[in-house]
Amino acid sequence: MSGVCGVDGGSDPRALAAGKDFLWLHLRELPYFRSILRAVEARFYQGLDLPHPILDVGCGDGHFASVVFDSPIDVGIDLHLPSLCEAGRRGVYRLLLDSDGTRLPLRSESLGSAFSNSVLEHLPGLDGVLAEIARTLKPGAPLFFTVPNPGYRSELSFPRFLTSLGLRRAARAYQDYFMWMSRTRNMMYEPEWAERLGRVGLAVERTARYFSPSALHALEWGHYFGAPSLVARWLTGHWIVAPRRWNLWLTERLTRRYYLETPCPDGTYSFYLARKTT
Repeated sequence: MSGVCGVDGGSDPRALAAGKDFLWLHLRELPYFRSILRAVEARFYQGLDLPHPILDVGCGDGHFASVVFDSPIDVGIDLHLPSLCEAGRRGVYRLLLDSDGTRLPLRSESLGSAFSNSVLEHLPGLDGVLAEIARTLKPGAPLFFTVPNPGYRSELSFPRFLTSLGLRRAARAYQDYFMWMSRTRNMMYEPEWAERLGRVGLAVERTARYFSPSALHALEWGHYFGAPSLVARWLTGHWIVAPRRWNLWLTERLTRRYYLETPCPDGTYSFYLARKTT
């Protein structure tokens, strides 16, 4: 599909998304490449109806939920214990479970809704996780999730440069490396997601592609330029040592354009609303 991501025309970006400037709320705590993506995704969740009890599949350290939602999430699951401990300290979840998602200690048809933000692409047991989500959702309950689509691989900037030099094998090797480094294994377009979800009784109601190739390039190179943040994390426990406007003004200025993008056909990530049908 072709197309260009537009920019939200609002005169005051901080008035977007119910008065929250999600870009700044992420930049002050996370490396910029994570902040761009999470800030864009945060806007998708505004105004959505998530009936309780709510399940967060892959809650991580709880930062995303703490920024996006104004009330606690009922259940969060993750397989990384240090992240679960951090999520517990944030006080965002009523219950946290150490689980890979393929077996949940929850009653069938006990959940009012579920969401999973940029997590399903990492899971080796994807079909089992989808089946468990479907089992625990009440009939008619929604599942919202975001995932990279195949454009996440094909639109990377460095492989395109290598291909332009005739180095196609090197380009493929870099793509393989980037998928390994970012732990990305499940990348599908809408028809395949619809088929997989349909097998477990979930029907896709709405989709949207977002995060332009240009935004992906900023994320791609941010994995390398963000190395100092990793050092800061090791030494201080914080990704950003000085979370102040004076320290982050240039980063904010350079990344704001990606935050303000609107969904577009060539977006490298996809948002889904699915609903349990039976």
